[in-house]
Amino acid sequence: MSLKTYPESSRPWRRLACMALCAASLPAWSQSAGSAAGSVAAPAAAAPTLVAALDSDPNRMGWMQGFPPPPDKLITHTPGADRFPRNRWLFSHIRELVPTASVWRGAGPASALPRAERDVGSVQFTDADGTRRTFDEMLALTYTDGILVMHKGKVIYERYFGALDGHTPHIAMSVTKSFVGTLAAMLAADGKLDPAASVTRYLPELAGTAYGDATVRQVMDMTIGVRYSEDYANPKAEVWDYARAGGMLARPAGYSGPGTFYDFLKTLQKEGDHNAVFAYKTVNAEVLAWIVRRASGQSLAKLLSERIWQPMGAEQDAYFTVDSIGTESGGGGLNTTLRDLARFGETIRGNGRFNGKQIIPASVVADIRSGGDRDQFARSASAPVLPGWSYRDMWWVSHDSHGMFQAAGIHGQRIYIDPKAELTIVRYASHPVAGNAANNPITFRAFRALAETLMR
Repeated sequence: MSLKTYPESSRPWRRLACMALCAASLPAWSQSAGSAAGSVAAPAAAAPTLVAALDSDPNRMGWMQGFPPPPDKLITHTPGADRFPRNRWLFSHIRELVPTASVWRGAGPASALPRAERDVGSVQFTDADGTRRTFDEMLALTYTDGILVMHKGKVIYERYFGALDGHTPHIAMSVTKSFVGTLAAMLAADGKLDPAASVTRYLPELAGTAYGDATVRQVMDMTIGVRYSEDYANPKAEVWDYARAGGMLARPAGYSGPGTFYDFLKTLQKEGDHNAVFAYKTVNAEVLAWIVRRASGQSLAKLLSERIWQPMGAEQDAYFTVDSIGTESGGGGLNTTLRDLARFGETIRGNGRFNGKQIIPASVVADIRSGGDRDQFARSASAPVLPGWSYRDMWWVSHDSHGMFQAAGIHGQRIYIDPKAELTIVRYASHPVAGNAANNPITFRAFRALAETLMR
């Protein structure tokens, strides 16, 4: 079902839209440390006034409408294209601005998604400030572009807003990392990848870098000591070099830095000890993606197609953003439709089984759900906003009474899996604030209230 406007009950958000935190001026392509799941992204120099979800709807604002669009409504691959409210159009149109590599769905039919509509939108919960809200209100408050809820294997709720619809891919941001982590764990289950091995066994090019004395497992669980800052307030932070190397940000005239992801990864140096503390840094996902390519002998796009997308019965091709030599961004460059994201989430919830076949080994899903080192996580920058959590195979694990775990990306991207409630929720969004600390409080309360409602 497509609903292209937000509910009337969401309109009070217009009065709340000016926020102290603002990552609207931050690049949409990358993440600050821990921001995908919880921590607050570094504030920009000045926080602009933000407008509500309804008023920032890209169709209402007129982005890229006309032949050609007027200059003030044009979005191109130039600095600032990914800032709010332009991001509300951009996140559903990535491949129109940057090069990409397709993830083929195969020639077979799409797998069925049975439907059993429920009145999810009216489910109520109490917000962090004590206000009673509905699930539908949460959609506007989190600048949702699309949401799909599956309960016991059936679609019970599906809504789209703004630039997104059922057949259009949306950027998954750091949800991409969980795909890469899953592929790595699958290769390990196949005996093609040894998590205990040194990184340099697969990537001798990284000898002498931060990863020269690290293990693959330390990369998979992000316990790497590496000098790499994602502080967007610092113009000299390494995140800018990473983004320019991968072509995710436009390069200034006279740019002479690394020209590819591989070139950039070779520049990273060690800082601190490995296996001491969880430290969420996007470059670890890029290293793991490189390892996955070497271990499998395939590109990420081809491996994902053959191992997951085709067996799963995906409805549409997915795609990755790529650098100047065609290397996929394993840290945040995957784009999928919402329904195919739900198929993947259901595959994970079903212990790797979906579409009548075992696609992912059950042992892989069990390892993800078991979580990582909780003590290392407790010492991390992510712990204050996600207390009691851990990180395993590039998935976030809550260790709560429902066994909830998730894949998360900045600006509100999410695969939320509640095994006890037999619930999978997938959401694409274009929140003005990059770090999910801006939307986690209302998101978690709404999702948990829905889970408890469905369990009654």
